[in-house]
Amino acid sequence: MEDWALIRRLVADGVPQRQVARDLVIGRSTVQRALASDRPPKYERAVVPTSFTAFEPLVRQLLATTPDMPATVLAERVGWTGSITWFRDNVRRLRPQHRPVDPADRLTWLAGDAAQCDLWFPPKRIPLEDSSTALLPVLVITCAHSRFMLARMIPTRHTADLLGMWELLGQLGRVPRRLIWDNESGIGRGKRHAEGVGAFAGTLATTVQRLKPYDPESKGLVERRNGFFETSFMPGRDFASPADFNTQLTNWLAIANARIVRTIKTRPVDRLEADWAAMLPLPPVAPALGWVNRVRLGRDYYVRVDSSDYSVDPAVIGRFVDVTADLSRVEVRHEGRLVAAHDRVWARGMTITDPAHVAAAKVLREQYQHPRPAPDPHEGLVRDLAEYDRAFGLVDQIADVDTQGEVA
Repeated sequence: MEDWALIRRLVADGVPQRQVARDLVIGRSTVQRALASDRPPKYERAVVPTSFTAFEPLVRQLLATTPDMPATVLAERVGWTGSITWFRDNVRRLRPQHRPVDPADRLTWLAGDAAQCDLWFPPKRIPLEDSSTALLPVLVITCAHSRFMLARMIPTRHTADLLGMWELLGQLGRVPRRLIWDNESGIGRGKRHAEGVGAFAGTLATTVQRLKPYDPESKGLVERRNGFFETSFMPGRDFASPADFNTQLTNWLAIANARIVRTIKTRPVDRLEADWAAMLPLPPVAPALGWVNRVRLGRDYYVRVDSSDYSVDPAVIGRFVDVTADLSRVEVRHEGRLVAAHDRVWARGMTITDPAHVAAAKVLREQYQHPRPAPDPHEGLVRDLAEYDRAFGLVDQIADVDTQGEVA
């Protein structure tokens, strides 16, 4: 390649071809070929048939209908008996020619238009109330225009807990016009939202947009933030509880949102004002959130939320009670009156008991087992006969008779 460039330069400078050949110790024909070629010389091996050549048409035919068919299956279908490594190398060369192309557009995010939502699973088990540990999801929201991040650990992937994004929107102070999700089962599948999601979106006057399958680029902002959390937030940290995790994460997000993002060349906090101004205001009435249930309280005066049981005032046994729970609290009401309130536990299968409820149940049980004696049905019915005489006006007649008798 160096000789090719040198030959062309010397000839261009006016050096005769014969002198160029003599100075470079090469043949004159080599000089002529270098001048006739418009590109550097390149060694190209002549194409010769290989052991794969006879099988290539069959492999192409199978790849045309099933581009992702494994190489081992292809080898079996076409009857290949040679080296599987050599077969794989040739299949790897042919497969891109038959795989459908899925181009990804570069998206432009307008201020206030969208926020991308996702679940991130930190690779560390979090201690719970019963001394067990669990891998818990973290609800993440990334404002698409400003790249401002919000996140909070939640107990489950159920719809009731996923709608806890209301708390994150409350921290933001505004509502993006679109909340973009993938096909998370707690948000919806197919053409239908999960129960409660439509009402949530209607109260906020926003749109919950669920992406079609195989469209990761449309939610790439929040996906990359999940990786950012694992490499920048998680290393070297320990957590005593979910509350401790949320405290540390909130403090770290204040720092992360003040760092320059390479793609927008500015800090999310600097772009947040424009994003915030174009968003929708928070609704005047908070949406119905959390776990909601109406049950008749049984003799076992407990109600179940998720997988744990919570005690209720036994005075309302046999009556309907309304159970509500959010990410942090469980409340039970009967006809609007609060009859139980507990901190929500995140461990599975726990029993949470209020000592006051146990004491009240003991009193009610003793009253049931030792009832008061039945009252005498004749008690209070015995009267002086003179009262009947006075009631019927016989007292004066008796007095007259007695007087007449004395006169006589």
